Amino acid sequence: MTSKTYISIFLVFFGIGAGAQEVLTTEEAIALALDHNYGIKIAKNTVEIAENNAGILNSGYLPTLTGNAGATIEVQNSEGQLADGAVRIAEGAETRRYNASVDLSYTLFDGLGRLYNYKRLKEQYQLSELEARSTIETTMLQLFSIYYSVAELTENTDALEQTMAISKKRLTRAGYQFDYGQNTKLEVLNAEVDINNDSINLIVTKQLLQNTKRDLNFVLGNSYAEQFNVDTDVDFVLDIDKDELLEKTKLNNVSLLQAETNINISEFDIKTNKAQFLPNIGLIGSYGWNESSNNSPLAFVIQNTNSGISGGINLTWNLFDGGSTLTSVKNAKILLETQKLQMEQLNIDIERNFNNAWDDYQNKLIIFQVQKNNIITAQNNFDRTEEKFKIGQVTSIEFRQAQLNLINAELSRNQAKYDAKVSELTLLQISGELLNIAF
Repeated sequence: MTSKTYISIFLVFFGIGAGAQEVLTTEEAIALALDHNYGIKIAKNTVEIAENNAGILNSGYLPTLTGNAGATIEVQNSEGQLADGAVRIAEGAETRRYNASVDLSYTLFDGLGRLYNYKRLKEQYQLSELEARSTIETTMLQLFSIYYSVAELTENTDALEQTMAISKKRLTRAGYQFDYGQNTKLEVLNAEVDINNDSINLIVTKQLLQNTKRDLNFVLGNSYAEQFNVDTDVDFVLDIDKDELLEKTKLNNVSLLQAETNINISEFDIKTNKAQFLPNIGLIGSYGWNESSNNSPLAFVIQNTNSGISGGINLTWNLFDGGSTLTSVKNAKILLETQKLQMEQLNIDIERNFNNAWDDYQNKLIIFQVQKNNIITAQNNFDRTEEKFKIGQVTSIEFRQAQLNLINAELSRNQAKYDAKVSELTLLQISGELLNIAF
C-alpha cells in the first residue's frame, strides 16, 4: 500500500465528525448532574418523603375527627294485648331511624411517646438528607472520574494524532528517498509498519473516547449533546493543610454524621419504648343527632328526635404485656451500644482512609511533576534525534525509539495529571469538603 493510498483511507476514516463540538465545562456538568442524574432524583424524592413524615401532620399531636351517619328502615307485623284484654294487630308497620354524629378523639398524655417519636422523625429526616448528600458526593466523584477520563483520552488522541503526522512525514520522506535511490525498500516498509501501529492505537483510543463520553452522558441523565468536548485545564487545590483538613473530616465526613444520627435515633427508640410503661390519657367528645319514627298503632311515640353533646376522659394503662415492652427496651439499648461501637470503629477507619488518601494525593502530585519534567527531556531528545535523522546521522530505528519515548511520556503525563486530580477529589470527599470547592 502506498503512502498516498494510506493517507486517503486515514482521512476518510477519521475525517468524519471532525467539526467543532461544544465544550462541556465542569460547572455545566455539575448543574446537569444535579438536575438530571437519576440517582440524585431518587435521593431527592426520599428526602421529600422523610420531610413529610417529620411534619406536624404525622406527629400524633393533632386530634382525630370522625363523622358518622346512618339510616335504617324496618317493616314488621306486630300483635299486642292491652291491659283490658283487647288485642291489637299492626301489619306492615314501618319504623325509620336516622342518626348522625361527629366524634373527637385526642390523646392528652401517652408517656411522652409522641414527643420522642416526633424527635425521632426529625432525626430520620436529617438522616435522609445525609444519605442524599452521600449520593450526590458519590455521583460527583463518579462524574468527574469519567469527566477527567474523557479529558485524558482527548489529550491522548491529540498526542497520537501528532505522532501520526510525524509518522506520515517519515513515510513520505522514506518514499522519496527510495525513489531517488537513497535508501532501500526496507526503510519504506518499516515506516509503513510504524504508521499502521500508530493508526491502530489512534483508532482504539478514539473508540474508547467515544465510549467514555457516552458513560459521562449517562451520569448526566443523557441530557447533553451527543457530540461534545471537555475542558482539559486542571487546577489543583494546593493550599490544603493536612491537620486542618483532618479536623474537618472528623466534623463533616458524611459517614460519621450518618452514624451519629443513627445513634440519636436509637436513643429516641429507647425513650419511645419506655413510654409504653406509662398510662395513656385521652379526651373524647361527640355531637350526635338521632331521629326515629314509627307508624305502628302499638307505638306510644310516633316520632322521637334527640341531639346533644357528650364528652369524657379515658385512661388506659397496660399493666403487664407479657414482657414484650421490657424486651424491646433491652434490645434498643443493645442496638445503641452496638452503634456506638460501630461509630468508634468508623472513626478509626475514616482516619486511616484519610491518611491513605492524603499520601496518595501527595505522591501523585509528585509523579505528575516528574512526568512534566520528563516531557521536556523527551521532547528535547526527540527534536535532536529528528534533526540528526534528517541529515542521516541516526537510523530510522533510533528515530522511532525517540518518537515512542515522546508519545509514552505524553501519555504518562496525561495519566498522572488526571490521576492526581481524581485523587484530590477523593481526599475532599472523605473530608466532607467535596461539595464546598469549585471544580
